[in-house]
Amino acid sequence: MINKVILVGNLGRDPEVRHLENGGMMARFSIATNESRRDKNGQWQKYTEWHDITAWGVLAERVAQQIHKGSLVYIEGKITHRKWQDREGRDRFSTDIIANVMRSLDKREGPKTAYDDEAPVAPEEEMQGMNPEDDLPF
Repeated sequence: MINKVILVGNLGRDPEVRHLENGGMMARFSIATNESRRDKNGQWQKYTEWHDITAWGVLAERVAQQIHKGSLVYIEGKITHRKWQDREGRDRFSTDIIANVMRSLDKREGPKTAYDDEAPVAPEEEMQGMNPEDDLPF
């Protein structure tokens, strides 16, 4: 079974970063992907889809340090669905992407950071013989 998502898009706002009681870190942010297609009148229209992303641990630290509102990012992860209740006790549903790879695609300006040459955060067995940059469609 495979549950893999690849997205390239822009952040809609700065990541929300939380430090957890166990010492870990979590980051949440949304990215927008765009596509153009003809509407029923034959006119080209731009359509935007928003995706909620969650990153944990070392990847959350990189998110906090490297990306911000407007950043262009490459995300690899998996789709998850959650059911939760709002304050009125109504059932709500959310679809999120749990990121395991994040690459900033913004043009670099200024000095390199310690994270520039860092490999993506992903299980060792998934990364053997792979270069995630080779998977980019451009």
